[in-house]
Amino acid sequence: MSAVSVTADTFEETVVENDVVLVDFWASWCGPCRQFAPVFEAASEQHTDVVFAKVDTEAEQSLAAAAQITSIPTLMAFRDGILVFSQPGALPAPALEQVITAVKGLDMDDVRAQIAAQSDGTAQEG
Repeated sequence: MSAVSVTADTFEETVVENDVVLVDFWASWCGPCRQFAPVFEAASEQHTDVVFAKVDTEAEQSLAAAAQITSIPTLMAFRDGILVFSQPGALPAPALEQVITAVKGLDMDDVRAQIAAQSDGTAQEG
């Protein structure tokens, strides 16, 4: 499945309704964004169980601001509606593959427990 464009209107729905979502925040004038685009697209063809979403930061400035995007490209990964990875910069294919594998392998019960511990002010040793 190839990458899909998401907007402020479809972003939350896309993230919440899919198990794993990778989001590429990009702009047409950005050289590293153009370098990363074919890597992102190729990964989308290999991982049909993952939603690959693209956000044009020029067209979706309010969404980019809400996501606190300060550098592009920025890759975000969501699992079960939870942001589990965010990093600016164009990743080479092997690094993107590592991110996808890591996100798929997360123990989401553990992630939710860590989030709960952070929100109630206690820290769990892990």
